[in-house]
Amino acid sequence: MPVNNVQMGIEVRIFYPDLVNLYSCEIGSETKISTFVEIQKNAVIGRCCKISSHTFICEGVIIEDEVFIGHGVMFTNDLYPRATNEDGSLKTEADWHLVKTRVKRRASIGSNATILGGVTIGENAIVGAGAVVTRDVPDYATVAGVPARVIDDVRKTGKVENSFYQLERDG
Repeated sequence: MPVNNVQMGIEVRIFYPDLVNLYSCEIGSETKISTFVEIQKNAVIGRCCKISSHTFICEGVIIEDEVFIGHGVMFTNDLYPRATNEDGSLKTEADWHLVKTRVKRRASIGSNATILGGVTIGENAIVGAGAVVTRDVPDYATVAGVPARVIDDVRKTGKVENSFYQLERDG
C-alpha cells in the first residue's frame, strides 16, 4: 500500500509503512499511525495524535492535535451515498458533495466507532467504543450508543483521563 505525496511533520511514526495507505494528506509532528490505516487526500491529522489499526479517515476530515483514534474507527463524508445518478450513469467525483468533519483537540474516539460526515467532536470529548456519531458532540462530553447520546461530562471526575476508564468499567 502506498505512502504518496504526504506532507509530514517531524518524528511521525508509521508502523509498517507497507501496510498503510496514505495519500495527499497532512500528518502533524510526532503522530503515530498503526497498520492497516487509510488516510485519504485532503485529510488533516494534527500533532501528537495516535491513529490505531484498521482505521479509515476519508477526505474532508480534520483531526486536531493530541487526538486518540481507536482501532477500526470509520469516518464518512457523504450523507446520501449512491453509486449511480438518477439516469443510471455511474457517479463521478463531480457528482459528489463533500461533507467535512472535525475532531477537536484532545478528543478520544473508541474502537469501532463510526463518525458520520458533517459532525464536530468537541475538545476533550470521548466517543465510546462502537458508538455511531450522527450529530455534534459538545466539548468535554462522553457519548455512547447507537445513535450516540451524551451520557456524561468528563469534567465531573476532576481528571479528563478518568472518564474513559469509568465508561469502560461501568458499561
